[in-house]
Amino acid sequence: MIRAVIIDDEINNQELISNLLKSYAENVQVVGMANSVETAYKTINEHNPDLIFLDIQMPDGTGFDLLKKFEKINFKIIFVTAHQEFAIEAFKYSALDYILKPLAPANLLAAVKKMEDTMSSEELNLKLKTLLNNIAEPIKNKKKIVLKTMERIYSVDLDDIIRFESDGGYTKVYLVDGKRIMVSKTMKEYDDLLMDVGFLRVHHSHLINMNHLFCFEKAEGHVVMKDDSIVPVSNRKKDHLMELLNMF
Repeated sequence: MIRAVIIDDEINNQELISNLLKSYAENVQVVGMANSVETAYKTINEHNPDLIFLDIQMPDGTGFDLLKKFEKINFKIIFVTAHQEFAIEAFKYSALDYILKPLAPANLLAAVKKMEDTMSSEELNLKLKTLLNNIAEPIKNKKKIVLKTMERIYSVDLDDIIRFESDGGYTKVYLVDGKRIMVSKTMKEYDDLLMDVGFLRVHHSHLINMNHLFCFEKAEGHVVMKDDSIVPVSNRKKDHLMELLNMF
């Protein structure tokens, strides 16, 4: 049985989550509820839950303020938020899941099922550290992103990434220090996530950080990055690249 605490400043939302869990997730037992950072901290320490449902905005602070009170997180977290744009940016960079209000049973069940998948305490705490860094850092190119391989999980500054290169169902990530990280996500996932923070997909198999672009060799149809790597530019991307360069 999964022991859960619901943290939300609105009683209606507390009751809704509790009722949905009773109806659709029999393996989850609600052992406590709280409506503020202060009461949530006491409730978590009292009940030592396996899982918390955590709202972002509360009267005396935020869910992130609550997490900062713990030296190490030893419980799973499902974030619940009404702020869609904020959630998409912050949580996707850190590879953490969230559900949006108004709550739908299917989304809640999917979040609980995904939470049950094995995630080590070390992995969770690194992802949370990345999330909290991104919340505190308003400058987009100073944000961090979580990169996960079969053996390790990394928290990397976006500005330390030179480029991404597709390799079958995997993606190679090239860093400024010469290291390469092979991750199991597709190029499309990184393109969707990073297109608005200075990254450009210049080719079906290549996504570059414009901050690390050295030059565009128009005749040859490729770009040269600051690490001297050469990246092809597809014909349909040349005009877009030129438009961006003319903006500088």
